[in-house]
Amino acid sequence: MSPREIVAALDQNIVGQADAKRAVAVAVRNRWRRKQLPEELQNEIAPKNILMMGPTGVGKTEIARRLAKLTGAPFLKVEATKYTEVGYYGRDVESMVRELVENSITMVRERERKNVEKDAVGRAEERLLDLLVPRPISYEMASEEENATDHYERTRERFRGMLRAGELEDRKVELTIEQRSTPMMLGGMGLEQMDVDLQGMFEKIMPKNSTRREMTVREARGVLLEQESESLLDKEAISQAAIELAENLGIIFLDEIDKIIATDGKGADVSRQGVQRDLLPIVEGTTVQTKHGYVSTDHVLFIAAGAFHKTSPSELMPELQGRFPIRVELNDLTKEDFVRILTEPNASLTVQYKSLLETEGLKISFTDDSLEELAAFAFHVNQTTQNIGARRLYTIMERLLEDLSFDAPDRKEKKVTIDADYVRERLTKVSQDEDLSRFIL
Repeated sequence: MSPREIVAALDQNIVGQADAKRAVAVAVRNRWRRKQLPEELQNEIAPKNILMMGPTGVGKTEIARRLAKLTGAPFLKVEATKYTEVGYYGRDVESMVRELVENSITMVRERERKNVEKDAVGRAEERLLDLLVPRPISYEMASEEENATDHYERTRERFRGMLRAGELEDRKVELTIEQRSTPMMLGGMGLEQMDVDLQGMFEKIMPKNSTRREMTVREARGVLLEQESESLLDKEAISQAAIELAENLGIIFLDEIDKIIATDGKGADVSRQGVQRDLLPIVEGTTVQTKHGYVSTDHVLFIAAGAFHKTSPSELMPELQGRFPIRVELNDLTKEDFVRILTEPNASLTVQYKSLLETEGLKISFTDDSLEELAAFAFHVNQTTQNIGARRLYTIMERLLEDLSFDAPDRKEKKVTIDADYVRERLTKVSQDEDLSRFIL
């Protein structure tokens, strides 16, 4: 996708923040441009990491998440604070790379499952027929006039037709399911940092438990399809493809990076400074050992974000600052932005609530003045209490539609129009009481 197409796609779900959208669009396009270059030059071009600054709820995380979906890239969102929340014994910073690879494995596995789905369906059908029409050990009971093998094959084909026609869905079959004994693993601080795959080792050592279960053909088909899909997958090839995908297209979103800025150099601040030092080689480019193999972070795209209310990016370590050359500031949401958020995105809040209540046969509609009033309430409460950005709309919409949601199954009147008066009636009292709105809205 061209940068313009990426921005247009992001516009369908995220309102405003044009500068941030342009920055991520260019960063993603540069990855495609790098792949078109000679290999020796590719290795020299580092990703243009991005630092987003702005209050909570204005779209920082959503931009990164939607971007990963658009590009089909492995994506991981982590809070920088999780590496300091238990002091000096926080999580190993390298674990974010391992989690990215696991996400990449999941993506590649799903892609490969689709490639083998046709074969898996055929093999599952054959196994179902084996259960429905077991192959006879001897053919003594077959008629003398016909070949025993032909008799069996004709019976099998007849059952195949019935199976495909859905006539045997409720027929019971007995299926053998193999499960490995699950070893008891001792948990503890830092165990997730261990490179050795202890769980995998135990799974190989522990004996398999075979259990026979009776289930319908409908249920057995799903179990057999899963088993056959797994048997057709090349796990080694999946691991290699996933590592390559993570290395070249992976996106790690580092949220709350402003929370690892040291303020007085004492206590937990020492740990925060230590996390910055640990992050530096990961962002600069290093090789991390995972249970699937070694992973290079040289071309992983890092997008960092923070509110920076009481700090500024210049207070980060100079070396770490230098690894985020693109800086964008996201703006506070205005009343007009709230109106657009309620109406423009493909799955806007109004669309979501209409669809949810329609499942009960209740059709609701919003007038233009009701949307203006909702936006005004959201903007006012954000200004007078804590500014939580677009998330304020969730609490306000829940408050507004609480009675309708509760009564929907029992209501006789199945059409409701929500206008400005309806909004004011349910929200004015709560929003005007500052102490009350602090807790309720």
